Amino acid sequence: MSSSMTQLHGNVLTSDGWIAGSIGFSDMITEISGEAQEQAPDSGDYILPGFIDLHVHGGGGQDIMEAGDAVHVVSCLHAQHGTTSMLATTMTAPLKELEAALGAIGRACRGRRAGSARVLGAHLEGPYINPGKLGAQPDFAIAATLEQVDWLRSFAPLKLITIAPEINGHMALVKTLSQLGMRVQIGHTLGTYEDGVAALKNGAAGFTHLFNAMSSFHHRQPGMAGAALAHAEYAELIPDLLHVHPGAIKTALRAIPRLYCVTDSTAASGMPDGEYMLGRQVVHKCLGGVRLGDGTLAGSTLTMDQALRNLVSLGLDLAEASLRVSTYPADYLGMQERGRLKVGCFADILLLDRQLKLKAVYVEGERIDLVDA
Repeated sequence: MSSSMTQLHGNVLTSDGWIAGSIGFSDMITEISGEAQEQAPDSGDYILPGFIDLHVHGGGGQDIMEAGDAVHVVSCLHAQHGTTSMLATTMTAPLKELEAALGAIGRACRGRRAGSARVLGAHLEGPYINPGKLGAQPDFAIAATLEQVDWLRSFAPLKLITIAPEINGHMALVKTLSQLGMRVQIGHTLGTYEDGVAALKNGAAGFTHLFNAMSSFHHRQPGMAGAALAHAEYAELIPDLLHVHPGAIKTALRAIPRLYCVTDSTAASGMPDGEYMLGRQVVHKCLGGVRLGDGTLAGSTLTMDQALRNLVSLGLDLAEASLRVSTYPADYLGMQERGRLKVGCFADILLLDRQLKLKAVYVEGERIDLVDA
């Protein structure tokens, strides 16, 4: 926690629009002053809210499923790229391995260490998925029970849980878990369009890595992707321009009001080409991507600063791109004190140059020492 006051000057993207002026903060934002602008000024640095990544498997050579100190290594790597808060994300695995990983996540949630992003909780991406749509997940998929989910959330706050709603018993559980305050996402699914609509009616709130590991859109069989495009308010998408074609990203942007971006990053993020672990799987980083031995995409090497630049390269203006990497994921988790620059919010703040390269990162007022800065 920062006790002294810091002030930055530049083009501040506030909740109400751009201000050419300054922002003052300690651990919380205390002051924003300057002249309101109708659009981003054409000179000077940008000051944006910190990125919020709700799907993070690894980084810096470490995988969340390794437990131990891996969560800290991962959260430090992503803080270097502007992620100020995140959900540590698990893989499908035997329960003992999930318990160990979630135990480490729970400890990280109870205290943020210097130099790291804030770990808000866990995204349980497995094991409650369809064994016929594993993607890069290991083959340990099982049907969910309320008792088991209750047990797992005793280790760490389960902020998101990915479920295939077509599995027997899952539709009722979607409703129960949603009523317990968990965000249930549809993913790794062979479900139909109708299954998706029913899940949303039962409280499902979003979709896990839209288009990937789900039944695809066809004009006579819209599939789970069609249910998302027709009905979703929120969905996550990986904008590395490898997982999803730019044209499909633009389709989703038009269809889903609060589409937000995640990295689905692996241990290979921030590391050279080579072999890394993703849960129990060996993955290979090469040619800008991460794949299993059979060529299946297995997470990404994306970081959120590159996600922002990719969105802008697709034609989004900077203010809208910021919504999709900061504000919307905060809103999705019901966090009004993060993901926006506003007096009274956490001082999760980024300073970027005109090429959208990071110059400074602040997590709850702590300045992160950037390795490349």
